[in-house]
Amino acid sequence: MPCLSKEVSKLLLPLIGVLLGIILGLVLPIHIPMAYSSYMSIAVLAALDSVFGGIRASLEQKFEPDAFISGFFGNAFLAAGLAYIGDRLDVPIYLAAIFAFGTRLFQNFALIRRHLLNRWRERIRQ
Repeated sequence: MPCLSKEVSKLLLPLIGVLLGIILGLVLPIHIPMAYSSYMSIAVLAALDSVFGGIRASLEQKFEPDAFISGFFGNAFLAAGLAYIGDRLDVPIYLAAIFAFGTRLFQNFALIRRHLLNRWRERIRQ
C-alpha cells in the first residue's frame, strides 16, 4: 500500500502545480496585449506538451528534472519565436508548431491513459 500512495503523490504533484498555475492566472491581474496573444497561446501549447511529456516520463520512471525544465522553457520560447518570425515574414509558421505540439500532446495523453489503465487492470487481477 505504501507503493500506491507514492505513485498517487507522484501524479498529484504535477496536477496540483497545473491547478495552482490556473488559479494564479485567474486571480492575478496579468493582461497580455492582443498583439502578443498568439505568441502566448503557442507558448502555452508547447509548455503543456512538456508537462504531458513529464507526466509520461514519470509514469515510465524515466523522468529527468533538468530535461523537463530545459524542454519546458526551450519549447515555449522556440514556439513563440517561430510564431513571431512567421508574423514578420507573413508566413504562418505557427501552424507547424501547433501541429507538432498538438500531435505530441495527444500522443502523450494517449500513452498516459494506456499506462494508467494497464496499472488499474493489473491491480484488479491481483
